Order: sequence, then C-alpha cells, then structure tokens
Amino acid sequence: MTIKLYMDHHVPRAITEGLRLRGVDVLTAEEDKAKRFSDSELLDRASELGRVLFTQDDDLIAEAAERQRAGQTFGGVIYAHQLRVPIGVCVHDLEIIAQAGEPEDLKSGVQYLPI
Repeated sequence: MTIKLYMDHHVPRAITEGLRLRGVDVLTAEEDKAKRFSDSELLDRASELGRVLFTQDDDLIAEAAERQRAGQTFGGVIYAHQLRVPIGVCVHDLEIIAQAGEPEDLKSGVQYLPI
C-alpha cells in the first residue's frame, strides 16, 4: 500500500501537479472543499481520509507537536520550509515517501524535507 497525500492550501500547485504526473495519489484541501479549515481541522480531515498531510505552514507543525505531546493519534505530517526547500526537491522526496512508504510509517509523526 502506498501513502496517499493531502495537500495543505499553502502548497504550490506545481508540487501537486508534479506528483500527479508521477502517479502519486494527491488530494488538495481546495478540491476537498476544506480551503478555509483551521490547521487542526485540516489535520483531522487528512487523518479521517487516511492521508498524510503535506504542509509548508509552520503553525501546522506546532499543531502536530501538540498532538504528539498529548498522545493523540493522527495520520502524519510531512513538512518542507517554503523558502528553503525547492519545488523539485519536494516533488522528488514526496514521490519517494509516497511510493516506498506505508501509512503506518508516518502515523502520528512528522517527516521533514529534504529527506
């Protein structure tokens, strides 16, 4: 089983499209009608759908860390700094994670890019 990704509304379309061209299962918050959801709601929604949330939003990392401290289960978060990690690196690394990983690998965890 591969990892399905859920893209935060801060993620550039080029990353989403690059992943789709490589056969990665991606759903955006906008496509899911969740564009205006709070960070907490986005993380809940991704988890509910069995997807790992990809974000470039520092506040979402804080939400994930708070859940880890509280022992709450969530689907996982992958984070890349929007100014320090180029789009091509994001696409490359997310493709590897999605195609080689299992959902359990990221459950209630945070993965930072680049890998």
